[in-house]
Amino acid sequence: MRLENKVALISGGARGMGAVEAKLFASEGARIIIGDIREEEGRQVEAQINESGGECFFTHLDVTSEANWLEAVAQAVTKYGKLDILINNAGIFPMEKVEETTEESWDMVMDVNAKGVFLGIKSVIPAMRAAGGGSIINLSSIAGLVGSTYSASYNASKGAVRLLTKSTAIQYAREGIRANSIHPGLIDTLMAANLLADEDLRQRRVATTPMGRVGRAEEVAYGALYLASDESSFMTGSELVIDGGFTAQ
Repeated sequence: MRLENKVALISGGARGMGAVEAKLFASEGARIIIGDIREEEGRQVEAQINESGGECFFTHLDVTSEANWLEAVAQAVTKYGKLDILINNAGIFPMEKVEETTEESWDMVMDVNAKGVFLGIKSVIPAMRAAGGGSIINLSSIAGLVGSTYSASYNASKGAVRLLTKSTAIQYAREGIRANSIHPGLIDTLMAANLLADEDLRQRRVATTPMGRVGRAEEVAYGALYLASDESSFMTGSELVIDGGFTAQ
């Protein structure tokens, strides 16, 4: 098993890409902590993993709250003895151009997508240091690499995640704590539902993607699995792009 004896905390793990990552990691031997504000869905994923022979528990986690983060890390260490992996997966995706974006919307997106990642990283560093190292995986986006015609705050927040990841990587590399970012393209998840529901926009994106299709959550989860495992032990500060070739053009 690729994650045997490892402990992973996954924010936004109650549904979508986070839930897929949680189930995959559990199948590879990791013990899982799901952190999310969606308790009912989180408990369902918790039960599914435990019923299939894995180890998982759900904890309430508002990623904009440092107190919530510290409690989630403390629970992980108390229950499983350590923390090896963090996936900063929680995020929101409003489709708003610059002039359409209110100050309140901007602040909310930056709080969840950027501040939430910062707080997650800050909170797990002491536990990873105590464990002798760890792997931090931050879900950015191709929107953190290139601009888009349909969002402003999302682009800005994901660009922040990209460079925060690099700063974390160089600051903690000598302590065995790695940090890498994943940059998915258009993936068939609930978060992308609004974009996918716009048939014209969906078709244009598919037409301009060299592979000619939308990605699957499992394809991103396997990238996260590689970064979480010891197979990627010489990778830190890297950007793993999973976008069907979109940004290669």
